This record gives sequence, structure tokens and C-alpha cells, in this order.
Amino acid sequence: MNASHQSALGRRGEQQACDLLVAKGQTVLERNWRSGHRELDLITLDPAGVHFVEVKDRTDEKFLAGSVDERKQRNIVSAARHYLASHAALRELEAFFDVVLIVDGQQPRYYPQAFIPYFV
Repeated sequence: MNASHQSALGRRGEQQACDLLVAKGQTVLERNWRSGHRELDLITLDPAGVHFVEVKDRTDEKFLAGSVDERKQRNIVSAARHYLASHAALRELEAFFDVVLIVDGQQPRYYPQAFIPYFV
């Protein structure tokens, strides 16, 4: 898969994820937030707290296995900490780490609290 196709797939998936999360009552605060090497696909807010959402859009389900492994989780948590450090109003809220999986343009599958960081 070439880079432009992969980028288009990612944008499509993120839009599907945004649509799903907004329909569930969440407000999208950021899309593709970056700071240095840190990156978060989506950051949303709802009455429960702030959600850091990883979006995985693949052409085949077999490529989803292990796509949010421990290394990826560490990177997401590091980015979330960095984001919260610069957004004082959000620091007191509960933080959730969610995943949205999409296979070949099908209906997105939302996994709230897909992982809970247990590492420092």
C-alpha cells in the first residue's frame, strides 16, 4: 500500500470514528494532535472525562491483531500526559484510553477503556 493510499485510509477512518463518537455524545477536542514525536489520533470529551482515542483502519482484519500493543499504549499514555500538562482545565478529569477499529470501511467498532495504563 502506498503512502497516499494509507493516508487517505487513515483520514477516512478518523472521520468515521469522529462521527461515531459525536453520535455517542462526545465532543471532539483535537484530531491528529502532535507535539514533537508524540501523536494522538483523537481527543474527545464527555461528562465522564477526557478520552484519548486510537483509531486503527485496516483493509483486512488480520492486520488488526496486536495493532495497539504495549509499546503503542506507552506512546499514547506519554502523549496524553504531555497533552494534559498543557491543558490545565482537563487535568482534574478522568482520563480514558479508547480504541476505534475499522475494517475495510465497515461500521467502526468502539472499545471504550480499551486499556488502562498500569505502567509508569
